[in-house]
Amino acid sequence: MSDIETIVVDGLELANELRDEMKREIEALTKAGHRPPQLSVVLVGDDPASRSYIKGKQRACARIGAESAEYLLPESTTERELLDLVDKLNRDDAVDGILVQLPLPKAISPEVIAEAVDPAKDADALNPLNFGRLLLGTAKLVSCTPLGVMAILARHKIEIAGAHAVVIGRSNIVGKPVSILLQQQNATVTMCHSRTRDLDAVCRSADILVAAAGSPRMVKGDWIKSGAAVMDVGVSEVDGKLVGDVDFEAARGVAGLITPSRRGIGPMTITMLLRNTLNAYVSRKRL
Repeated sequence: MSDIETIVVDGLELANELRDEMKREIEALTKAGHRPPQLSVVLVGDDPASRSYIKGKQRACARIGAESAEYLLPESTTERELLDLVDKLNRDDAVDGILVQLPLPKAISPEVIAEAVDPAKDADALNPLNFGRLLLGTAKLVSCTPLGVMAILARHKIEIAGAHAVVIGRSNIVGKPVSILLQQQNATVTMCHSRTRDLDAVCRSADILVAAAGSPRMVKGDWIKSGAAVMDVGVSEVDGKLVGDVDFEAARGVAGLITPSRRGIGPMTITMLLRNTLNAYVSRKRL
């Protein structure tokens, strides 16, 4: 039995610290005579979870002194109608960040919409141009969840340079961008997925393990290297409870650091959306 005292990350506490920092930045900008940054969020349909997320984003904007606008469109909205709204927001100089909430109705291509969002206002960093800039190391806007992972590692002083990082999941939203960010900080990164052979053995070699497969409790306690930093990004509902991709209880006492399903990566994702909006504002206004 391991005697490691696992640090359970309080993502909400860190998120609030970062939001307070942004609040001070915005106060300084408004005192200098500039308007506050503005985030526009678009929701197509009436998904309760998406509505809840949007309300959370509105509260977060208000906390840091940023403005927010909400566009609620019916499920019957066509791709053309959504593209017209995105174009309107692109051309509105009062809008600094644009987020089109996913998932979208089946009749609307998320790829088409992501490509239509102005890269300079792309708060969720899903435009292919921003993804290409990430590969080149020149991105000003980066996917929010990967940024949250990196912020947690930085705040807890996890040594990334020279570390072996294992990323489970290869999505464009989390797996791919977080692997690039880790490489840019000189980690050696192994990308894993559903067809990776001996996944448990690969995980045991990880100094930093990022689980982003969306498969509940797939990472067992004996998959984790003693003292590893474990970033559990997955969130699933099992028997009415939210669980991550990592068997949390089995990982305690083995991992050196772990993010829980609640108050873990989630609050950091919203915080990085605010950071992207503020960065977009500063960059666009050349402040």
